[in-house]
Amino acid sequence: MDTEALRSFVRAAELGQFQHAAAELGVTQQAVSKRIAGLERELGVRLFARTARGVELTPDGQAFLPHARSVVAGVQRAVAAVRPGSRALRIDVLGLRSAQAVVLHDYWRAHPGTGLDVVTLRVDDPGVAAAAVAAGEVDASFRTVTQPGALPGTRPGTQPGTQPGALPGTLPGELRMVHAFDSPLELLVGPRHPLAAARRLTPDQLRRHRIWVPGIAPRSEWADFYDQLTTHFDLRLDAAGPHFGDEVLLDVLAGSDDVATLVGSRDRYLWPAGHDLRRIPIVDPAIVYPLSLILPSTNPHPGLRGLIAYLERLPAPREPVWHPYWPTQKSPGGT
Repeated sequence: MDTEALRSFVRAAELGQFQHAAAELGVTQQAVSKRIAGLERELGVRLFARTARGVELTPDGQAFLPHARSVVAGVQRAVAAVRPGSRALRIDVLGLRSAQAVVLHDYWRAHPGTGLDVVTLRVDDPGVAAAAVAAGEVDASFRTVTQPGALPGTRPGTQPGTQPGALPGTLPGELRMVHAFDSPLELLVGPRHPLAAARRLTPDQLRRHRIWVPGIAPRSEWADFYDQLTTHFDLRLDAAGPHFGDEVLLDVLAGSDDVATLVGSRDRYLWPAGHDLRRIPIVDPAIVYPLSLILPSTNPHPGLRGLIAYLERLPAPREPVWHPYWPTQKSPGGT
């Protein structure tokens, strides 16, 4: 059934004249007449009777009007639900306690009128998250595609830890990846650990110690990150066993005299007071996990403009820093 014909019928019924309905809908009176005539033929009934003052509903028209109104309103709601700017900005994060979620919460608190829907796709492969952005399932994703390939507008990095001549990650042409913000890492240890009393640590001081990061998923961006990190600093990384959740990890750290792990400085972790865990900054150089944002190349959600501007204003870690070579555009531009 022609929804424009239904819209014309509803407005003509409410205004009592085809001419007034046509003016409101931005069409000619003849167009309104044709739409309603077609609707009457399809239904097999007369909807209007002409009067000296215009038109009035027939009994069939009166019976049909509330249903037509419902259909027109439903169509309007459906269009509004997908029109850019009229729905909440939907963004994928790695976890609701991750640095990305914390930064989004800070952004929302600074802009409380912003419609924001924070989701977790629960996928390890960043290519799958990128596909979700391309399909419109989410408007953007805090992920980094690190496989070799070609991504226009990027160039190999020159910071310590980069791979000279490395090619950027591969993304479909309708997507792009921009640098979001840097997350410095900290060492998380229990009170019995030999480094527990330190106020700051250098990467060299970590070499003799076991760093436990269970459940590193193949093809994930963090697998690439830890490969580059351990190679560059010759660290002792233990990725054995599945990840049973943060609570189990924190329990192990609290009772261990030799196990430590790495966490982002903005990541949110909560533990019982009796655990007495310590977060120790890493410096000279700071170890930085660079976070990227994948978004559409064209027609991104209008809400991304304000978010990206906010991300650009986040303070950068103090130099010197180490980060892996990851392909991102430093200047978002063009959103």
